[in-house]
Amino acid sequence: MTVRGGGVGHVPAEGPVVLAANHVSFPDFVFLGKALLATGRRVRFLCRHDIWGSRVAAWAMDAMGHVPVDREAPAAAYLRARPLLRAGEVVCVFPEAGISAAYVVRALMPGAAALARGTGAPLLPVSVWGGQRLWPQKRRAEDPFPRPTPQRGRLVDVRVGRPLTVRAEADPVDTTRELGHRLHAGLEGLQRLPEHRPLPGETATWHPAHLGGAALERSSSFVLDAMPRSAVTPTWGPGLRAAEVAR
Repeated sequence: MTVRGGGVGHVPAEGPVVLAANHVSFPDFVFLGKALLATGRRVRFLCRHDIWGSRVAAWAMDAMGHVPVDREAPAAAYLRARPLLRAGEVVCVFPEAGISAAYVVRALMPGAAALARGTGAPLLPVSVWGGQRLWPQKRRAEDPFPRPTPQRGRLVDVRVGRPLTVRAEADPVDTTRELGHRLHAGLEGLQRLPEHRPLPGETATWHPAHLGGAALERSSSFVLDAMPRSAVTPTWGPGLRAAEVAR
């Protein structure tokens, strides 16, 4: 596996930073952390709480300063993240709160925008692509939890975008919509690279349908996405119809 980082110069050398990354595979936080090693800054991730399910994993995650997120009660994680930012740390949020089987940016939680607004930290969109070929999302609700499919030489791209300045008076929902458009543009830019395209005739369940892959159509993936009510519905991405926005 090769992790290729881009745009890491957008990460300030010091001071608080909120990174907001799209999410296409379970170990995305590992890829992002590796891509940012060159900055010399450690990243504190907000990760799904069940990673803390074993004593050893919980010890390791706590030792690295990561924060567990319970999707049913996410506010607690954001309360824990604020002191980290006020101490000048880099905090990374996955605002999709999960992985879409369509491999497009789905509805976003507004917490990343709220953290940036409340602490004055810049908000940097981060695009991640390639990890879904190492650990894909399931395609049906009744499917078992997917297993990793490691492959030598597989490329994972991590690209940091230009920062958004979130003013104290900014509306977190409006900021989240802008973030959604930036995340979609960054992700699709990576998906269109020749090294990430399916081979001719390949049935690529790991590539989005609107770009010639065989992933679920966006409307079909909504059945699996099961986003919390507080999530901001997409105004970005392919094939978005009014009926889908209203869901």
